[in-house]
Amino acid sequence: MQKQEYTITVYTENQIGLLNRIAIIFSRRKINVESLNTSPSEIESVHRFTIVINEVEDVVRKLCRQIEKQVEVLKAYYNTNEEIIWQELALYKVPTEIIAEEVKVERLLSRFGAKAVVIRKDYTVFEVSGQREETDSFIKVLEPYGLIEFVRSARVAIIKNSDGFHKKLKSFEYKEPGEEVVENEFLSENEKVFSM
Repeated sequence: MQKQEYTITVYTENQIGLLNRIAIIFSRRKINVESLNTSPSEIESVHRFTIVINEVEDVVRKLCRQIEKQVEVLKAYYNTNEEIIWQELALYKVPTEIIAEEVKVERLLSRFGAKAVVIRKDYTVFEVSGQREETDSFIKVLEPYGLIEFVRSARVAIIKNSDGFHKKLKSFEYKEPGEEVVENEFLSENEKVFSM
């Protein structure tokens, strides 16, 4: 099996320390996280983690199962890039004097779908949203004009085939806690030793 890019979407309760526990799951398995975004979901009490990794599917499936074992996690899904709609936001800082003199700004902006978010005497900040290839190609265009700084956000993604997601999330919100777990009194002596 070959590694490929997967986006893991995790729906959780908003609890302190959960991000750390999820990060530990990846670090124990020596899996590098390419991108991590946390945000509220459309349901007030439910948060959403969007995590991008390069791995084989079997490992990703096991990771999702491990993540779901966390008490505050409601559900974890994984998808390939073909199964999601995703974007990243990038900001580029360039010297205003050079960019104004040497580049046809309007043409540059329209070609990359960029917009100027800050224009000062000493620098201008452009914003581009899109996929990684698009934001990377704009870096190459601006480098000859004295690119000062560049930053890219984490991925935000929506699953293409997600009919009924909102309804499912609402059901998580209103689900009553289950009955308390009662230990099985009929364990054999050997099973009791291993369960301790």
